[in-house]
Order: sequence, then structure tokens, then C-alpha cells
Amino acid sequence: MEYSGGGATLSEMYQSARRLLLSARDGVARVERLASAPTSSSYSSAPLVGGGAAGDPAVAEEVRREVAQIQGLCAQMDRLWRSIPAKGQRDLWKRKVEQLSEEVDSLKETLDKHSLRQKKRILEAKERAELFERANGESSHVLRIFDDEAQAKQSARNSSRMLEEAYETGVAILHKYADQRDRLKSAQRKALDVLNTVGLSNSVLKLIERRHRVDKWIAYAGMIITIVVMIAFWRLTH
Repeated sequence: MEYSGGGATLSEMYQSARRLLLSARDGVARVERLASAPTSSSYSSAPLVGGGAAGDPAVAEEVRREVAQIQGLCAQMDRLWRSIPAKGQRDLWKRKVEQLSEEVDSLKETLDKHSLRQKKRILEAKERAELFERANGESSHVLRIFDDEAQAKQSARNSSRMLEEAYETGVAILHKYADQRDRLKSAQRKALDVLNTVGLSNSVLKLIERRHRVDKWIAYAGMIITIVVMIAFWRLTH
């Protein structure tokens, strides 16, 4: 037995409500996907519902219309099942209509929470944009300070590097001077050795010359003595 209200039967209204509920569920899922998708839209043009995608506001509005239609059908079906005389049929339709109402209420609550989250996100994004704009006024001054500090650090590093290079150059010069001093000392010792050797040689030569002169006078004396002895002997014998 069919019960009608306004030209539509209870079963027809229930089927229509179920189709709308399925469509509304798909719409909410699509709204959430669009909200989580990356967007390049500006803060000033961001919609009140959704994450800023082009189709998000229209989809959310369509879902709200479908939810309102389902709630209207539930109200009509609630009046119709109450007029069913058979208790078994009345309880069955009561459970169906109540379950449908709970599902559409849950769907509406999900959509409302999503809208609140999106409004909060948009508000936070606007606040960040305003803070960023205020920070831009001071950014050039901050950048100049950073540039000055970077230049000062670079100058300090350059000075430190120059000092290190000068120190290394000084150390190298000192090492060269030390090497030259060692070589000069060695040359001085060799020169002294040579001079000592030359001095000793001169002394030996002088001694040899002196001995040679002595030997020469001895030879001359011996010759003279020999001649004298021979003359004396010759006279004695003749």
C-alpha cells in the first residue's frame, strides 16, 4: 500500500532523498578535494567556502541545496509514515526516515565544519598577508643591515687573510736569513781553515829555506876545509 503526499508516494520521496544524499556525499568529497588541492588565487579573491579552487563555491552551494531538499523530503516523509495504520509498516518507515535524517544531518555537519575550517584558513592567510606587507616596509632596511654586516665580515676575513699572508712571508724571510747565516758561518769556517793551512805552509817553507841555507853553508865550509886540508897535506909531503 502506497502513501502519498502532494502527488508523490512515500517510496518515491524516499528514493529521491537517497539519490540526493548520494549526490550530496559526492559533492562534499569533491569540496574537500578542491580544498586540499594547491591554488594560486590571491587572498582577496578567496571564497568563503572551499580552499580557493574555481569550482569550490559552486559545488558547496549545490551541496547545500541538495541537503535542504533532503531535509524537506524528510519532513514530508515524517508526516506520511505517521499516518500509516499498520504498525509494522509504520515502524519500518520510521526507521528509514530517521536513518536518512541522521545521515543528512551528519552530512550537513561535515559541510559546516569544513566551511568553518576554510574560513579560519582564509582569515589566517589574510593575517599572514597583512603581516608580510608590513614586514616588506622594513625589509629593505633589514637587508641593508645584513649587507653591511656581510661586508664587515668580508672585510675582516680579507684583513685576517692578508695578515696571515704577511706572517707567512715574514716567516719565510726569516728562514732564508737563517739559512744564509748558516751558509756564511760554514764559509767563514772554511776560510779560516784555508788561512790556517796557508799559514802553516808558509812556516814550513820558511823552515825549509832556512835549513837549505844552513846546509849550503855547511857544504861550503866542508869544501873549504877539505881544500885547506889537501893543501896542507901536499905541502907537508913535498
